[in-house]
Amino acid sequence: MTEERRGKVHLALDPENCPEAIAYFERMKDADSVPSYQLASDLVNCDKDKDMPRELFGFIVSLYEDSISKGNTDAMNDLGALYYDGRGCCQDFAKAVHYYTMAAEHGHELATENLGYCYYYGRSIPVDYEKAFQCFARGAFTGRLVSLYKIGDMYRKGYFVDKNPEEAFKIYERCLELMTGHDEWYVAGPVYLRLGYMYLDGFGTEKDAFIALKCFQEAECFLYNMVADCDVMYTGSLKASVSGQERARSELAGKLHVRSWP
Repeated sequence: MTEERRGKVHLALDPENCPEAIAYFERMKDADSVPSYQLASDLVNCDKDKDMPRELFGFIVSLYEDSISKGNTDAMNDLGALYYDGRGCCQDFAKAVHYYTMAAEHGHELATENLGYCYYYGRSIPVDYEKAFQCFARGAFTGRLVSLYKIGDMYRKGYFVDKNPEEAFKIYERCLELMTGHDEWYVAGPVYLRLGYMYLDGFGTEKDAFIALKCFQEAECFLYNMVADCDVMYTGSLKASVSGQERARSELAGKLHVRSWP
């Protein structure tokens, strides 16, 4: 059945929009011999810079659902992520929450963190900072640094907990201390951006435009890589890292003692 449907989806794909997916299908001898979860995961990573056709989206959903029927919690989380992102055709936050919740109830750490984002931003559900904090606290307890810096955000903004910029600053710095090469990809850019603003505004730490500039520059490099890898939700953060540098440079320029040459 998978092979038959794969063939139909393959024929429906546009070579200009889905060259990687087509090449993947052409290398495949028999889709029925590939585990559903692996097939779905491979296809999700194809053509990430382009919108996904509905036919391919539906095929991937069916593959994840097959894996979920066998108890695969990664498939539960990943299907939630597929609906959360939408890939330009089928975004559905309600379904994302459904699958994140399913995976979280089975103890899936990333799904719990993702569910925290849904409560934090109100993705198809009412904003609930208490539940968001609980989700992020579980993640932070198990060493998830994205969850940890989101707790920092809640202290910085006073969401559910009392506003405490000094505590937020300590949490962000702790994230950088604990950061490994694996964590760096998802953590460094957002955390350096936050520290840049805190140094620039003297919020939670002493005001220092020079350190702020360095933080914004670090943030730009890491965020550029995230956006280049099609993590489009960080496009605004990338722009903010550039505008933050402009603000920091403007403040630093006012401290320069420039004299005229003869």
